[in-house]
Amino acid sequence: MLFVLSRSVISWRSIGGLCRATGTMAEALAKIPDVEIDPDGTFKYILLRVKVKDGDAQKDVVRGTKSAEYHNHIFEKVNPALEALGMECKCLGGGKMEHNKEDRKIRVFGESTAFGKADHSVSVEKLKTVFSDYEVTWSDDKK
Repeated sequence: MLFVLSRSVISWRSIGGLCRATGTMAEALAKIPDVEIDPDGTFKYILLRVKVKDGDAQKDVVRGTKSAEYHNHIFEKVNPALEALGMECKCLGGGKMEHNKEDRKIRVFGESTAFGKADHSVSVEKLKTVFSDYEVTWSDDKK
């Protein structure tokens, strides 16, 4: 399984290999990308808390794609892959993103019926670390 990560490609198999090579789950957690979103368009997204099973190390990550009809479809795709790496996931909420690659802008808004509204300010801070040359904003607007 391959995922597009902002501007590079990585496979879950390579992350699993890193985990086995380094020997610590905290290091494996650190290798999980903070952001995986579609390269352009308007789509649903979720904010996840990823935690090492039976450990204290955790971090929040953002996942979004046009292929998800509902927010839970994103979670259903991401959760098994992260569990296979020895992680636990909890969805903190969702919303939508408008990613305009040409104008270098991302707008975060809306909410998930299933998971509630994500803390968009947290999502935006994650996005800014990956898309540092973009204008990234959020609002409580529904559309």
